[in-house]
Amino acid sequence: MRGDRGSVTLVMTGLVAVLAVSAMAVAALASLYAARAQAQAAADAGALAAAVATYPPAGDGEPAARARSVVEANGAYLVGCRCARDSGLGSRVVEVIAGVRALVPVFGEVTVRGSSRAEFDPMRWLGA
Repeated sequence: MRGDRGSVTLVMTGLVAVLAVSAMAVAALASLYAARAQAQAAADAGALAAAVATYPPAGDGEPAARARSVVEANGAYLVGCRCARDSGLGSRVVEVIAGVRALVPVFGEVTVRGSSRAEFDPMRWLGA
């Protein structure tokens, strides 16, 4: 029995190390998940704002500027916007990509992106 002395200490040290690593992994995943949700919400809002702004009588300003404003108001930054102004009455689809920087334990800063598409139909907006 004398050779077993201290074995519990080794087992406990190993268990604490496993728990610490597991807690860091959970914290990293939670940080990434929260950043992904924020990026997606910002992209969704930005796409809706940009879609309306593509039709000059309905929107105010440039679609990309409108998307940027809304994305930044949601705590993200605009990565890209396919959203050209169009005076025509045809339906159009815009795509907005938003990014959020997340601080992940061990890995440092990571950029997480969300993308969204929105359609705007001027004829339906006009009630036709």
